Amino acid sequence: MNGFFESVAKNTLFAAEFLLIIVAIFLVALALEKLADRKSGIKERTFSTRKMTVTAMFSAIAMILHLLDFTLPFAPFFYKLDFSELPVLIGAFAFGPVTGVVIEAVKILLKLLIKGTSTAFVGDLANFVIGCSFILPASTIYYFKKSKKSAVTGCIVGTLILTLFGTAFNAVYLLPAFSKLYGMPLEDILAMGAEVNPLVTDGSIISFVACCVAPMNVIKGGSVSLITMLVYKRLSPIIKAGRT
Repeated sequence: MNGFFESVAKNTLFAAEFLLIIVAIFLVALALEKLADRKSGIKERTFSTRKMTVTAMFSAIAMILHLLDFTLPFAPFFYKLDFSELPVLIGAFAFGPVTGVVIEAVKILLKLLIKGTSTAFVGDLANFVIGCSFILPASTIYYFKKSKKSAVTGCIVGTLILTLFGTAFNAVYLLPAFSKLYGMPLEDILAMGAEVNPLVTDGSIISFVACCVAPMNVIKGGSVSLITMLVYKRLSPIIKAGRT
């Protein structure tokens, strides 16, 4: 806990930016959900006892899955894959994109309180924003029209956006931010990618993100989508039981 507050104190500006991004994404999700409710004519409480219970439970599960991350052979050691978006997507399918964003945010907060940050919040920001780039489109498409077809479409669109946005976000923002915060030349970071992945051209940030980051995002989005499609129908009645 003390480590978390020390990290916030050392990186106050970045932590404030992180908080503003969370609020902005939450407001986008809220606007999309309200629009879908208006079109369907169905009004649901944004926050209900059932939603808060599911949010708390799924946030804890997501945090545990987030801690169980692992490296991949084609990317440097500081890139790790986890499947924490699985409970986030299931919760978003059940109760809408707002619930998904809240679960994603609480997951990150729990992780920071328990483990702290080893990346000056850069990695945590990446996990949240890139996770939302997958969860928001997937759950919004399903929320507008709840059917198996829209769920499949949402997962495909979500995976595509996750891959494209996650790759571009790394190239434009995250890698330069990581380099600046750690005082490590960007060329050295890119060289790490070239060492583990022969497809990476030494010194090329484009080949780095295309060969190291993009495949990882495809694996994550595809795997989470597939598992969600296999289990959601069975879990949905349990999640929504006694819905108020």
